[in-house]
Amino acid sequence: MLRDITLGQYYQADSVIHKLDPRAKLVATITFIISLFIVDNVWGYCIAAVFLAIIIKLSKVPFRFMVKGMKAIVFILLITVLFNLFLTPGEALFTLWKITITKEGLRIAVLMAVRLTLLIIGSSVMTLTTTPNNLTDGMEKLMRPLRIFKVPVHEVAMMMSIALRFIPVLLEETDKIMKAQIARGADFESGNLIKKAKSMVPLLVPLFISAFRRANDLAMAMEARCYRGGENRTKMKPLKYKRCDGVAYLTLVCYLAACIGVRVLL
Repeated sequence: MLRDITLGQYYQADSVIHKLDPRAKLVATITFIISLFIVDNVWGYCIAAVFLAIIIKLSKVPFRFMVKGMKAIVFILLITVLFNLFLTPGEALFTLWKITITKEGLRIAVLMAVRLTLLIIGSSVMTLTTTPNNLTDGMEKLMRPLRIFKVPVHEVAMMMSIALRFIPVLLEETDKIMKAQIARGADFESGNLIKKAKSMVPLLVPLFISAFRRANDLAMAMEARCYRGGENRTKMKPLKYKRCDGVAYLTLVCYLAACIGVRVLL
């Protein structure tokens, strides 16, 4: 299960999406997430799904690799669907004892499942096609106007990038600790949900110790290299927009216009 989480990982490939400016990919991801909350019918979600499928095809990242990340949120997705299915009032379709499934609840549950699936996969495209360094530079560039309000833009971007980078590292560390404890007789599989949750508690102490040790090593490495963020810091590879980025922005505008049009007309 832990190895199935793809958030924060980078998949190296030679594709058009990989070559795009990180700012364009960040804006595209935010726009795609917003579009999922704009559309409210089947046709709108079809447009979003087709758009995402084209992006995945262009990225040359295996679709199976992206879908693998969905396994980690199946439980959350299931709870969301069940809550919408059973607790939404409306026209009753099926009643069993005190449980009633309504027409509106079924519609919202299906659309919510599709929305969350597209949201997770769409967000994964950005991290899978963008290196942590480029992601940091892109976020810093996009948040530069916030300097007017005395916001430490570089530090915030660096923290977000390090947090994303630490996700796969900590998951790998958790997997190693679990295997070490299983070899010593620990059981993480048997029992009900509560028992499984209690069996995960012994993982927290060594995981926190490992996380703090890695954070301390990273801080010492940055300090040893005389790292200083903020003003007067130059870039070895400064970000520059290219022709493909302009095409990407134009495509994004057309996609968003199509989503808004479908919502208004249908």
